[in-house]
Amino acid sequence: MIDTRPTLYLSRLLPDPIMAIVRERFQMVHEPLDALPSLSALRKGLCQADVAIVTLGDHIEAETIHAATRLKVLANYAVGYNNIDLAAARQRGLIVTNTPDVLTDATADLTWALLLATARRVVEGDALVRSGLWTGWSPTQLMGAEVSGKTLGIIGMGRIGQAVAQRAVGFRMPVRYHTRQPMATTSLPREWEHRSLHGLLGEADIVTIHLPLTPNTHHLIGARELSCMRPTAFLINTARGPIVDEEALANALKTGIIAGAGLDVYEQEPAIHPALAQLKQVVLLPHLGSATVHARVQMGLVCLENIDAVLAGRSAPNQVQ
Repeated sequence: MIDTRPTLYLSRLLPDPIMAIVRERFQMVHEPLDALPSLSALRKGLCQADVAIVTLGDHIEAETIHAATRLKVLANYAVGYNNIDLAAARQRGLIVTNTPDVLTDATADLTWALLLATARRVVEGDALVRSGLWTGWSPTQLMGAEVSGKTLGIIGMGRIGQAVAQRAVGFRMPVRYHTRQPMATTSLPREWEHRSLHGLLGEADIVTIHLPLTPNTHHLIGARELSCMRPTAFLINTARGPIVDEEALANALKTGIIAGAGLDVYEQEPAIHPALAQLKQVVLLPHLGSATVHARVQMGLVCLENIDAVLAGRSAPNQVQ
């Protein structure tokens, strides 16, 4: 019997509920591994597929897009899509989709976990207890910074930025935000106020980044911007690594220009700037922003919804170009 199911290329192993669906509904180019494919393997898989689900670690360049003539839709298992050459996809007529909304709460929650861990030196405390060297409570031990009542600066007020701001209410934190255009004041809590980028950096006790990576946001936070921050301030990044100049950040931390940083994303991911890895005032996470069972399953379902729409001749709900 001829298998008439569409052929799917899946670049990475996804959560079990999604894998069960794709194995039933699609012919698989091959069973995916829980590791990034090589560029040649990625290109070969895309060229054999009708549809594909790829991840933010898969860098899909123009040459690959033009070679994959059979491919109808490229479903990116992420909100951001800076890993895909959109101009080439547009030229080729390839539909590219993403997964907005479903990971907003997971990423906002993770931002707060990273913020609190950095300000209150949680990772250092855990390491001390595990080392067996802790001798008991001390008035001067691992003193951190209070978060409640401090000013929170948010760079980027899309879905995730706003979700982070909403969580600040419980900490009695005024919010200063930066976007290219101020939001309509009638729809905002009175504690949220728009600032220029440098105005925000100078006013906030904690600065958190929630922007997409574009040519305009690459190294948006560099040495000049860090010098505008308070020496007691913290920088949190759960967006995209290259938005921050890591060399400048490492220098700012080593020289006391800012007090600390919490990072979930990196410039050359998964490589970490060696100086950052040596600094105790930095909390480093392995890109956990959307890493909840619910969010990761929902991301897969959104990818499949987009693929189904394209195969049925409908517009993809989350087409990015």
